[in-house]
Amino acid sequence: MQGKKTYQEKLFTTIQLSKRIPSNNYYRRMKRLIDFSFIYKKTESLYGKKGKESIDPVVFFKLCLIKKIENISSDRKLIALCRLRLDLLYFLDYNLDEKLPAATTISHTRRNYPEELYNSICEEIELKRKDI
Repeated sequence: MQGKKTYQEKLFTTIQLSKRIPSNNYYRRMKRLIDFSFIYKKTESLYGKKGKESIDPVVFFKLCLIKKIENISSDRKLIALCRLRLDLLYFLDYNLDEKLPAATTISHTRRNYPEELYNSICEEIELKRKDI
């Protein structure tokens, strides 16, 4: 008897991204092996104490890293890819139903970082990534 799969969308689903990402996935390994918390200390002086909360600087630099690794040419394409890929959401610490930063936010953030600081953080991440 021939089976026929029919799709019925569920309104509620329970899913743990960590259970869906293979243990040998590159982004999972990076998440486990690289401590990105150094970024907070390096960028702390750029942020005020009041006002609208910014994009998390660790998320920003992880997005920049994904853009480089995946050879993506635009921030819009980057966000579109991150919406689709479970391993990227997991790496970024986002859940399926969480809204990712807007592409324009990424562009504005990149422009607001002093070039020397931006490059030094990227270089430090690259050094840590070489061990993976």
